[in-house]
Amino acid sequence: MPKMKTHSGTKKRCWMTGAGHVRRGSAGLSHMMRGKSSNRLRRLRKHALISHTHEGMLKRLLPYG
Repeated sequence: MPKMKTHSGTKKRCWMTGAGHVRRGSAGLSHMMRGKSSNRLRRLRKHALISHTHEGMLKRLLPYG
């Protein structure tokens, strides 16, 4: 059986946790910060977990994660 290929776009944006969940960064931190509240910007700095419904799809894209 040949090796499975990791999806290049996904490996740059998501990563696996030790418990087997998939984490991602938050969108909306690249530009136009002045219009966003400081509370919102602080919340966006944190990483989020991928929802359970999408986890299986992302685990197929990251087979060795």
